[in-house]
Amino acid sequence: MSLRSRGGHSSRELAAALAARSVRLRADLVLAVFDGLAAAVSYTTILAIRFDGQIPAHYGEAFHWFLPAAVAAHLVANWIGGLYGEMWRHAGIQEARRVVLAGAGTLAALAGVSLSGGRSIPISVLVLGAAFTVLLGGAMRFQSRLLAFRRRETPRSRRVIVVGAGEAGAALVRGMLEAGDGPLPVVAVDDDPRKQGRSLHGVPIVAGTGELAEVVGAVRAEEILLAVPSADAELVRTVAEAADDAGVPVRTVPSIGELVEGRATVTDVRDLRLSDLLGRKQITTDLEAVSTLLADRRVLITGGGGSIGAEIARQVAACRPAELLLLDHDETHLYDAAGALDDRCVELLADIRDREVIDRLIARLRPEVVFHAAAHKHVPLLERHPCEAIRTNVLGTANVVNAATRHGVERLVLISTDKAVRPSSVMGASKRVAEQIALSHSGPGRHYCGVRFGNVLGSRGSVVPRFTHQIERGGPVTVTDARMTRFFMSITEAVQLVLQSAVFAEGGEIFMLEMGEPIRIVDLAQRMIRLSGHRVGTDVAVRIIGPRPGEKLTEDLFLPDETPAPTPHPSIMVLHPALLDDECLHEGLGRLREAADADDQDAATNELHDLAATPGTVLRVPTGTAADATVSTVGSLRATD
Repeated sequence: MSLRSRGGHSSRELAAALAARSVRLRADLVLAVFDGLAAAVSYTTILAIRFDGQIPAHYGEAFHWFLPAAVAAHLVANWIGGLYGEMWRHAGIQEARRVVLAGAGTLAALAGVSLSGGRSIPISVLVLGAAFTVLLGGAMRFQSRLLAFRRRETPRSRRVIVVGAGEAGAALVRGMLEAGDGPLPVVAVDDDPRKQGRSLHGVPIVAGTGELAEVVGAVRAEEILLAVPSADAELVRTVAEAADDAGVPVRTVPSIGELVEGRATVTDVRDLRLSDLLGRKQITTDLEAVSTLLADRRVLITGGGGSIGAEIARQVAACRPAELLLLDHDETHLYDAAGALDDRCVELLADIRDREVIDRLIARLRPEVVFHAAAHKHVPLLERHPCEAIRTNVLGTANVVNAATRHGVERLVLISTDKAVRPSSVMGASKRVAEQIALSHSGPGRHYCGVRFGNVLGSRGSVVPRFTHQIERGGPVTVTDARMTRFFMSITEAVQLVLQSAVFAEGGEIFMLEMGEPIRIVDLAQRMIRLSGHRVGTDVAVRIIGPRPGEKLTEDLFLPDETPAPTPHPSIMVLHPALLDDECLHEGLGRLREAADADDQDAATNELHDLAATPGTVLRVPTGTAADATVSTVGSLRATD
């Protein structure tokens, strides 16, 4: 029974395949017949016109053998050139080039034969006959494209303006015109004056982006499409503001990064994102160097369930490490992050505050590279719980770094923050001390460094999700101070630069990521309201509530005595900060542990800020001897437990 079923199924598949092949053969046969007739008509007509219908006898005799040869030559050239079996409805410039090349090849062959035989056919007949044959054959194949204008205007079409007349704009316009039942491009705008006044696949390029709002009203557009993958923040904001003034939505093609990585194509139009408004500069990474560093290595990521840790894990997994270890104390976040990697990692449910557990894990798993992303990061919350900040951000970091040093970890990267510079908050001070701990352990064979950057878009608990929630509730969106600014970067870009920094690390450095221009938080709130389709102040209000404890109006990425130096990457600078001497650091950590153990919030806050503000007494890149001494003194905190 099953054999007959399978046999019957195979017979149906075979019949379907034969039917499809038969359809294709019939279509190719029709096309070949047309090509033959086109060649015969073209050469005959050109010969008759050449002699005003009075063809000399010797040319007439020669033409009897020439015409079959010409028809056969065109058919053979078309077959060799792949002009049969093609889906001509979707043909483009490459297919048009093949049509022309086939005709040129035929002309060359016929001219060679004719001239070698004493020039029995006039050269004008050869050239014009071949040209008209190519024109007729091309017209037959491209008829659906040539007559596409008939499908442009449909009742369902919405009128759109395309911003950008480059390759992406051309592809977008062509795709919309071919679709026939979707958006209708009515005009394009471009800031290049050489393009203005011309047309793009028949769509006129009428102005620059400065006149965009007026163009929308003039052509009764219902939507704006931004077709510039490399658009910077200024251009995106200009287009978004024009769309807002005109009361029409705006969408965009993917960024260069999305196109290069194959995550989208130029026709995958999407709504604007906040990252588009804040900047779309493409980050270039030396993928070969990063892969060389991480391939076939055991890599541990602490805080692997967090926003940054999970993105580090995703990008590290693409480098084919020997083992990818994700550590987090939150089982839900750890489970979600590991699930996104398709079981290409080892999940470690542990807390970095547990020194003995961390030491045993690192001793057993022997990671060679550690990305330390685990940390508490919420500024107002940590102001009320400084002991928790110390236990995780300071002592937890000491646990990881000490264990890494004892068990031969070659490379450790601490994820730091711009809030560690001139810290005014508990969170910033705790990360400042964490930097000192990590850098003090560098030495021969230990490339330990830190990476500082500002806010990352979309990370859990950041201002962006909070604003989103407030907008969804109808407002108000609360901003602490109208003057407050912050640096922003996407998580993907930040992690790309973190991995690149790991390649550059020699030990004892802080790498500073180029964050662009700081963004006013009130401007950010207003942009998010507009992106959500609401009007600022009318639909959703913005309310100034005053700074919260620990917040600064502005952030810096380095201190005056931390002179940034360039690296091989244009978006990464390197600093060699002053380090505390080992005894000062050891004693300070001891006092912090005592305050945290006693749950003395006031003492913990004071001790933390004092240690973070202590100037470095030794300005150095740690040597082997100094680093070894640091290991013994910081590591001796065990005796104070």
